[in-house]
Amino acid sequence: MTFFKTLIAATAAALITLPALANDAIMIDAPYARTMGGMGASGAVFFTVMNHAAEDDRLIDAKSDAAQKVELHTHKDDGNGVMQMLHVPEGFVIPASGSHALARGGDHVMLMGLTRELKDGDVVSVTLVFEKAGEVVIEAAVDNARKAEGGMMGH
Repeated sequence: MTFFKTLIAATAAALITLPALANDAIMIDAPYARTMGGMGASGAVFFTVMNHAAEDDRLIDAKSDAAQKVELHTHKDDGNGVMQMLHVPEGFVIPASGSHALARGGDHVMLMGLTRELKDGDVVSVTLVFEKAGEVVIEAAVDNARKAEGGMMGH
């Protein structure tokens, strides 16, 4: 029985790493989440969106039952060398035949008021809402040990 449990766990882990597709146009690659504390704290989800369509699309919203509030955010220098995190209600343009990275230090999906404690290896389900492609559900594994990939990519 242990063999079957291991096989099921390995299969589930492999499926999480596969890119999510939306109507052959939008693909989500390498989603992962980080958290800042336990239940009630905050977290963020990072990934790269690839748009294989001939026209631009826009990521306009995100939803998850892992947090009381989910917003699209970015970081901006306040002019005094201090980075501020800001809500981006208009979302992020995903260029035609291009990509947009949501990475640490840049654009990201913010999870505020976590509804449960998230530990390394836990999985967060997030529904991304696109202007043209509609909804895409991704599964992001929590990986607090992952190093930053450089941030501010895809702009």
